Amino acid sequence: MTDSILPGIGPTIPLHDGTAIPQLGLGVYKVPEPETAELVAGAVRLGYRHVDTAQLYANERGVGEGIRASGLPREDVFVTTKVWNDAHGLDETRRAFDASMALLGIETLDLYLIHWPAPRQDRYVEAWRAMIALRDEGRVRSIGVSNFEAHHVQRLVDETGVVPVVNQVELHPHLPQTALRRANAALGIVTESWSPLARGRMLAEGSSDLEVLSAIGARHGRSAAQVALRWHVQQGLVVIPKSTSLRRVEENAALFGWELSVDDMAEIATLETGERTGRHPDDLG
Repeated sequence: MTDSILPGIGPTIPLHDGTAIPQLGLGVYKVPEPETAELVAGAVRLGYRHVDTAQLYANERGVGEGIRASGLPREDVFVTTKVWNDAHGLDETRRAFDASMALLGIETLDLYLIHWPAPRQDRYVEAWRAMIALRDEGRVRSIGVSNFEAHHVQRLVDETGVVPVVNQVELHPHLPQTALRRANAALGIVTESWSPLARGRMLAEGSSDLEVLSAIGARHGRSAAQVALRWHVQQGLVVIPKSTSLRRVEENAALFGWELSVDDMAEIATLETGERTGRHPDDLG
């Protein structure tokens, strides 16, 4: 691995608050803290300019260390973190934000998300009000949500007048979230995909998914994973694939400069099952 830093990979997508988010990001869910800094530094040197972490992941310190170790100026890397369900509330969310920032070791966050609505505890609007204040104070540039259904988002808008810039949700060919993406777009919200490969299920040996994606990949000289990730990019989604292998991280970035055909996209559409790898947002919390 060279210490030289490659140019940034892929375009940025404008957000309705006047900022922009790199379309390709590095997800670090379940990356162990001791491995995070090296992985992040390596990804940034490969051209990643967007890292997505969360309070829940317990590796925010490693993300900050990796960005500093990469040699790239802090302002050139877009950093997202999230507030967990047990920290919803005006005071609780501010304390969680302060803790995350101390671990990251940065002064201004690019994007802060409510990780889940946790509707049964019914405090996500309070968390949103705290995040609006943090944005207005200049401590975070943009605020958004994760795992919100359309009715959760609409409640935020109705009660505060502030529209999230991003809604990060489970999204992959099994679960294309067509209706939710349409609702997001109607409000100017960018949809971001987590678990873009269905936690690897789409690449399982012997699966019909892998057979379809591999056949498409063979026509383009690409891997099945690259085909699935290109499916996200080609629809204008922000995508944050995760791997602990720098080789895979590099492979996952080769999504630009080629396109899936209309027929390819139609084949991938046949993989829809509605199956989730995680919980439904109405059921968690």
